[in-house]
Amino acid sequence: MHSVLIVDDHSYARNFMHKIVLKIFEHAKVSEAASLLQARELIARQNYNLALVDISLPDGSGIELVKDIMNSDAQTYIVMATIYDDDQHLFDSLRAGANGYLLKDLSQDELESQISGIIKGNPPLSSSIARRLLAHFNDPLQALKHNLTPREADVLSLIGKGFTRKEVANKLNISANTAAEHIKNIYQKLHINSRAEAAIEACRLGLITL
Repeated sequence: MHSVLIVDDHSYARNFMHKIVLKIFEHAKVSEAASLLQARELIARQNYNLALVDISLPDGSGIELVKDIMNSDAQTYIVMATIYDDDQHLFDSLRAGANGYLLKDLSQDELESQISGIIKGNPPLSSSIARRLLAHFNDPLQALKHNLTPREADVLSLIGKGFTRKEVANKLNISANTAAEHIKNIYQKLHINSRAEAAIEACRLGLITL
């Protein structure tokens, strides 16, 4: 990660995350924002590889910022770092485009482990959040929505493991455009919007294990 944005209205939280980021991504250039306004000013000037975003900000919700970041650069890896562990904030964040969801009560070691997992393609999810997602997707009514073709199941397995669209195409010996079309169909069929959700869904369907 060459450039990282940390958005949190508490200075101690920003400093804490800043130290963790530099420990994992030693040469990263880290920017900080304490509000939506400051964050929007920063993303207007440059794109970021990684954004760590709090939800509760003094001038609005960090979920709004997720949408702004996605509109500015859809390749930014966005992780929510928050105190909220309820379904509403969780699923609103994922629907907006967040790739991970971490609770602030994690220890420093746990946060480091979760964030460093991004390098291996593992979406950062607090254990309680992963359980909440699994419970949601294990709902029988959700399972009925599963209608993937064998090829789409192969693609879901790979993107759930963190492979990029190009890597999926190479592994399955298909074109990048075909891989993109499969991914689009998968997201539509499973009603998901991010790689974090794709990983959980792939786990639910037995295609990978967390």
